[in-house]
Amino acid sequence: MKLAYQTNDGIGTRANLGVIVLETDETLEHEFRQLVKGDGIALYVSRIPMVPEVRPDTLAQMETELPTAAGLLPPALDFDAIGFGCTSASSVIGSDRVADIVAATCSGAQVTDPLAAIIAAGRALDAQRLGFVTPYVADVSARMRHNLELAGFEIASFGSFEEGNDRVVARITPASIVAAVEAVSAKAPCDAIVVSCTNLRCLGIIAEAERKTGVPVITSNQALAWHMLTLAGVEGARPGLGRLFA
Repeated sequence: MKLAYQTNDGIGTRANLGVIVLETDETLEHEFRQLVKGDGIALYVSRIPMVPEVRPDTLAQMETELPTAAGLLPPALDFDAIGFGCTSASSVIGSDRVADIVAATCSGAQVTDPLAAIIAAGRALDAQRLGFVTPYVADVSARMRHNLELAGFEIASFGSFEEGNDRVVARITPASIVAAVEAVSAKAPCDAIVVSCTNLRCLGIIAEAERKTGVPVITSNQALAWHMLTLAGVEGARPGLGRLFA
């Protein structure tokens, strides 16, 4: 017996979002499910090869893998926004280059990454002096700082966990992140605190860190989700996700 059926517009009636996540990342996908949830918003995830050691050379290698990773997103969909989920690799490869590679595979989609999203978020919040927290080893942190300074921000205060293994980064406790934000905030006046790295578990501590420091907190996953939703034309406040979503 052949059964009759009807079709409709599918899940993403408001927005189809795609995100390319590092093979070693244990945090982004979990946080994104909470950051972008809503009726008519569909989220699709692809993975890209990456070793646990976060160094400029291992980050740069992802440039060659990006077309394949982007090509594994569902080809039948017209994506509204696609994010490349690595802050440090975006600093090494360059946001413009990331966008060109992904757009060549997924034509018509707006493309962003955590670096571009943090810059957009800082400007949206009218922040000029940033406190900056990273988990990275020194040369990776330096590249990220340089890119933020090129975008016109002043790094007023900086601190890093100086951890090069992504498996360890995923296990840094939220309490340690709050303490790091407080320490960087206390070091010098700033307009906002940036916590860089998609693998740090930040979503649950944003409100607490903002309350303790008195300034907005911008995290990689939060900024990337906000920027993707903005590019896709999805508006509206999202309580509990920080001043960026207020």
